[in-house]
Amino acid sequence: MKITHAMNPLKGEIKVPGDKSISHRSIMFGAIAEGDTVVRGFLKSADCISTINCFRKMGVEIEEGHDAAGDYILVHGKGLHGLKKPESELDCGNSGTTTRLIAGILAGQDFETRLTGDSSLSKRPMKRVIEPLSSLGASIRSENNNDRLPLIISRGELKGGEIRTSVASAQVKSAILLSGLYADAETRVIEPVLSRNHTELMLSAFGADIVSGTVDKPVSLIRPSERLTGLSVTVPGDISSAAYFMGAALIVPGSEILLKNVDINPTRDGILRVFRDMGGNITIENERYETGEKCADILVKYTPGLKGTGISGDIIPALIDEIPLIAVVAAAAEGDTVIKDAAELKVKESDRISLTVDNLNAMGADAEAKEDGMVIHGGKNLHHAVIDTAKDHRIAMSFSIAALISRSVQPVEIKDSACVGISYPEFYKDLDSLMR
Repeated sequence: MKITHAMNPLKGEIKVPGDKSISHRSIMFGAIAEGDTVVRGFLKSADCISTINCFRKMGVEIEEGHDAAGDYILVHGKGLHGLKKPESELDCGNSGTTTRLIAGILAGQDFETRLTGDSSLSKRPMKRVIEPLSSLGASIRSENNNDRLPLIISRGELKGGEIRTSVASAQVKSAILLSGLYADAETRVIEPVLSRNHTELMLSAFGADIVSGTVDKPVSLIRPSERLTGLSVTVPGDISSAAYFMGAALIVPGSEILLKNVDINPTRDGILRVFRDMGGNITIENERYETGEKCADILVKYTPGLKGTGISGDIIPALIDEIPLIAVVAAAAEGDTVIKDAAELKVKESDRISLTVDNLNAMGADAEAKEDGMVIHGGKNLHHAVIDTAKDHRIAMSFSIAALISRSVQPVEIKDSACVGISYPEFYKDLDSLMR
């Protein structure tokens, strides 16, 4: 993909695709509930389709349909103990969410399962779910004894207990809470700071006896359940996908973009807080709730004179996926932006610290990689470069936005740009619609 600088302001209205985290969970929880679950706004991305494929292999009937209200996914639930042993391994593709959350569910099943993934996912750390699940009685191991995929999971004697995590991770927390559905007593997860709480909100809606942690007390707990009940789920727009257009509107002169029906869950809205700290012109409109999730429309306007800021501590889990995009906006701002406490970026789909910094510097920015983050010295003009995405969707989309303010006549080349299909298949189509 080759992208030239924006010749005109970006103008228009975008309805970003459904939230990826919520889409995953709607399929998983619907599959282990009793009765049918109807999901509207489901994100048909490669990662979420991996989740569907895994549950279809375990005997869950999942249909796609369309009615007067639009497209929907229909999940015919099998109940907590109704999944069947798959005839072959479960391939999680590139999806860390699928892998880690499904591990918690599989820990309570009466059959053995082998979890695999693509070459990128197979490099990602799984010790963070192996250890806590094992300590709660699950039978889970790394086939190659390297704490990575493939994982072999079979029924253990799950017991309740208390797990204190060293990293605030919604995936790890969710795996533990899901295993707690099958345990013999209450299961508690204590985090260093509160991570995304989509699992707690949605499991509660399905009927689980669960309590979400708070910012002041990041302790989530779940009690064993006899049944979950299917329901209707409306998936709001993904704030991580909306973030790219927020950033574009802020830095491309004259731009004004309205983003419709975006999830602004307080455990996910760090990007809004940071952009406002930088001086960004952002207005929240039409606030409401969808299946327990706080949603709104977001109006973003070009803001000259953006200022650098500091980002660290408790806010990091609320914006971890948006940091490459924040770094791009920081490069266009005045002054320094310092990002700390984000070492988790090293074990995402790529090492997002080094990749973000290297690509920014290739475009003429002034950025430094740190052990747990980066420093961006803003105010440098960006120019043409060939962007190495390492097939990481968030790197590809972030630097597609950076290309819009390149001062070169020659376009910025985004290598392996098709990787955006992992989370936002229509990204380039939507971006093009704003440039006309």
